[in-house]
Amino acid sequence: MENNKLKAFTVLLRASQSIQEVNKKSVATFGLNQTEFAVLELLYHKGEQPIQIIGKKILISSSSITYVVDKLEKKNYIFRRACPDDRRVTYAVMTSEGKEFMDKNFSQHQKKIEQIFEQLTDEDITKTIDLLKQIGYHAEKL
Repeated sequence: MENNKLKAFTVLLRASQSIQEVNKKSVATFGLNQTEFAVLELLYHKGEQPIQIIGKKILISSSSITYVVDKLEKKNYIFRRACPDDRRVTYAVMTSEGKEFMDKNFSQHQKKIEQIFEQLTDEDITKTIDLLKQIGYHAEKL
């Protein structure tokens, strides 16, 4: 049984690596890296966000998020807005150009993600989500 756990670990990591590669190639067609696209996707779906929170939501360090926000600002996809109630908080806000970019490109990216799972039934996908959540929650406790 222990060998199956090691095999599951290896298969999970390899699958994740393959999925990351598909994602990397997909967003590269838009002239962005994965992190830049993840920030835009978050803002596109959730609206403006405190910069300090974005890193936690897309799983990158706070030092990296500043660099990514700078790059997206230079591309005129987002801008920074100071919080009127708390000087320590700065929001990242999508520009109209950023929204147009995502309106144009997000559906193509979504189709690529859907292709990754096209061989699975809806039931398989639901089971996969449940199992991966169980593994992730358990790993967090270790």
